[in-house]
Amino acid sequence: MHRSIFQPRLVVFVLCAALLAGCQTLGGAGLVTSSATAQLTPEAASAIAGDMIGRFAEQVGPGTTTIQLEPDGSIFGEALESSLREWGYAVATDQATEEATTVALAYVVDTFEGSILVRLSTHALDLTRMYQMGGEGATPISPLSMMQRDGREPS
Repeated sequence: MHRSIFQPRLVVFVLCAALLAGCQTLGGAGLVTSSATAQLTPEAASAIAGDMIGRFAEQVGPGTTTIQLEPDGSIFGEALESSLREWGYAVATDQATEEATTVALAYVVDTFEGSILVRLSTHALDLTRMYQMGGEGATPISPLSMMQRDGREPS
């Protein structure tokens, strides 16, 4: 029996990742519209938000800028805003900002094959990681995927 070099699960994962990475449904900031469709517990949302903002701070610098965030009202959106503030970032959620040090941030949280797929996006950076829900929150089950762009806003 001949075995294909492409495993069906890998193909599905790559297609999902490509769709998430290439999605350009424009929100107000020129990014994807923030959404969290996965059902998370408050503990899991906090664990994921804390881990992702820690990785975000490694790339952007902790507390060095104002984050423009348009949350979707989900548990994850609230946990993300809280985690940003804990890391020392100023967070603007309901007003437009014109500061040179403002970074628009969007997120997508969705389920994929029983796991949670999380993506944080700015105009210059995408961070993506998979998590597994557990009794005490969530733990990363994949390496962090990082894509950097030139950072220019779309025209």
